[in-house]
Amino acid sequence: MSILVSVLGLAFLILIHEAGHFFVARAVGMNPRKFYLGFPPAVVKTKRNGIEYGVGAIPLGGYVKIPGMHRPAAGDLDVHFGRAIEEAPPLGRPVGDLRRHLDENDYDGAAMALERVRAALPEASLSPLALKSAERGLTEIQDALAPDAYWRAQTWKRVAVIFAGPAANLLLAVAIFAALFMSLSGSYRLGFELRGTSDSVSATVNDVLADSPAEAAGVQADDKILAINGERVDGDSIRPTIQDSRGAPVTLTVERGGKTVQLQPVRPEKSEEFGVVGAVGESFRVTWEVTQEIGRSVGRLVTGDGRDVSSPVGIVQGSSEAVEQGTDTYLWVLGLISLSLALLNLLPLLPLDGGHIAFSLIEGIRGRAVAREVYERVSVVGIAVVLLLFFIGLTNDIGRLGD
Repeated sequence: MSILVSVLGLAFLILIHEAGHFFVARAVGMNPRKFYLGFPPAVVKTKRNGIEYGVGAIPLGGYVKIPGMHRPAAGDLDVHFGRAIEEAPPLGRPVGDLRRHLDENDYDGAAMALERVRAALPEASLSPLALKSAERGLTEIQDALAPDAYWRAQTWKRVAVIFAGPAANLLLAVAIFAALFMSLSGSYRLGFELRGTSDSVSATVNDVLADSPAEAAGVQADDKILAINGERVDGDSIRPTIQDSRGAPVTLTVERGGKTVQLQPVRPEKSEEFGVVGAVGESFRVTWEVTQEIGRSVGRLVTGDGRDVSSPVGIVQGSSEAVEQGTDTYLWVLGLISLSLALLNLLPLLPLDGGHIAFSLIEGIRGRAVAREVYERVSVVGIAVVLLLFFIGLTNDIGRLGD
């Protein structure tokens, strides 16, 4: 159950990321063509105002299709129509006309040539695979030639749409941290964590915080708390009982190694009280500190120490363990993962969001587009780096599983 909760949590973070792209794209007039819960193929779908909404068969995150991410190029025609021309050579003439207009950057002429390709397609005798590829090509190039295509937009609009994904994850992390600060504001605690699952909390101590009242009282990991001030308690009643003490000394009775042990009295400590503004401010402080630590982790990776990197395997494992420690712990971890996703995506590497932002800024400064070949070469490097990070993270996770 905890693994399922952690997987769904990760999928939710990806969905929030894609929703950021989607809503900002609509706001700046760059109308997405598709927005899915999960990934295609679609289980169910509907179309409204030119946007296809659906639920994908792969239930992880979300998917947004923004039109014309790249300027249309003649090379695209080989990918989409190459097989169709082999099977029906007469298609070569209208496709060749379309190629000429794209080579000349004549996009109005290309739009008209595309319609001639569309008209010629039903007359060609094509295999299902060639027909499907050609139809996909018609859709892709039509989107790339559309007035609302991504590559046609002003630089600030392109940057806003791409940045919106990481920004959504960043804002979610801040909101989660702020909500937790609010929920824990002014509470009394002894400074130990209980074991538990997403459904219940046990009375067994999982961990004891350093320099806490629990440590001063002599609480140890694996102690089972039997009573507080002589009254029997279970996993669900321990925290409310500590809260009811309002800071007065409490005495814990625990089971340790099969024996009943009464610990010395100790006063619970009161956590800092936060209003909404204070909780948000504290949330930003934590976010900044974690951001700095993630930056240092990347630096350690460059110098050869990659033990801080995790793959999706490690993320699911860590978050499932957090689920078992209770809702508060899991939400902290979920917020940290959301923040990590935001920062990872802002690395200036294609195909990550940060790479698209960097190229949009470069094109805005230059006043003209970067050649498609440059995009493709840089993307190869970026994909290689991302795969390297994944490999390092996976080997780290396997090592940790074996510890």
